[in-house]
Amino acid sequence: MTLKQQLTEDMKTAMRGGDKPRLGVIRLMLAAIKQREVDERIELDDAQVLAVLEKMMKQRKDSVSQYVAASREDLAEIERAEMVVIETYLPAKLGEAEIDALIAAAIAETGASSPRDMGKVVAAVKDKAAGRADMGVVSARIKTRLAG
Repeated sequence: MTLKQQLTEDMKTAMRGGDKPRLGVIRLMLAAIKQREVDERIELDDAQVLAVLEKMMKQRKDSVSQYVAASREDLAEIERAEMVVIETYLPAKLGEAEIDALIAAAIAETGASSPRDMGKVVAAVKDKAAGRADMGVVSARIKTRLAG
C-alpha cells in the first residue's frame, strides 16, 4: 500500500471513529499532496509524498517558533498537535551514529578530501537519508568533517 493510499484509509478510519483533530490534519496532508499533483501534472510516488510531508513539518516548526515568540501558546499547541500526526507518516529519524556512518561512507565513495567536495558528499548522503535526517544538520557535520 502506498503512503497516499494509507493516508486515505486512515482518513476513513478517523471519520468513522469521530477523531476530528486527526481527520483535519490528514485532510490537510492529502490536500497538499493533491495540490502538488495538480500543479506538476504528475502522480506522486512515496518519495515525493514524503517530501510534501517533510515540507509540512518544517512549516509547522517555523509556525511554532513564531507563535511562541509572539506569546501565542494556544496556537503553538495546535501546530504541535498537527506535527504529532504528520510525524506518524514519516520514516524513523536516523541516530547520530547512523548519520556519521552515512557521511563516512559517502566521503569514501566520492573520494572527497576538502570542503570543495562538499556538494558531492551532500548529494550522496541526501539520497540515502531522504526524509530520515535534517539535511541542514547533516550538511554542517559534513562541512566540519571535510574541514579537518
